[in-house]
Amino acid sequence: MRAVAQRVRSAHVRVGTERVADMTEGLLVLVGVARGDSEEDARALAEKLVNLRVFEDEKGVMNRSLADTGGALGVVSQFTLLGDCRKGRRPSYGEAAPPEEAERLLQLLVAHARALGVTVVTGRFRADMEVELVNQGPVTLLLDTRRKF
Repeated sequence: MRAVAQRVRSAHVRVGTERVADMTEGLLVLVGVARGDSEEDARALAEKLVNLRVFEDEKGVMNRSLADTGGALGVVSQFTLLGDCRKGRRPSYGEAAPPEEAERLLQLLVAHARALGVTVVTGRFRADMEVELVNQGPVTLLLDTRRKF
């Protein structure tokens, strides 16, 4: 699984005119599911996101996590994170998992994060979404359960 995690002051997700997710401080995460990803990848990514120390402590050091701060986790599916742009001008999405498998693993990630005690909001799978956020810092991190980077 591949993710782009952004520390945010707030974020909102819309599908058409409907606002499907709202959050205040926390992490907004765009997640792509790759072919071959497993339930273990979903659990590992959830645990990493919930415990990632990117929030400032009383000394101004990024030493606190969502678990420590009570912040929210926003999860938005984005298969384009698996786009391969190395050849030609059109990305190839051959590494992206089939939609049914991607949705199942994304739901598992969300369920595991909730079980770890954080508030989770989500976009809508396979929908054309508008994501609005205020990146705090800015802090933006790339994560990959296969440790490609």
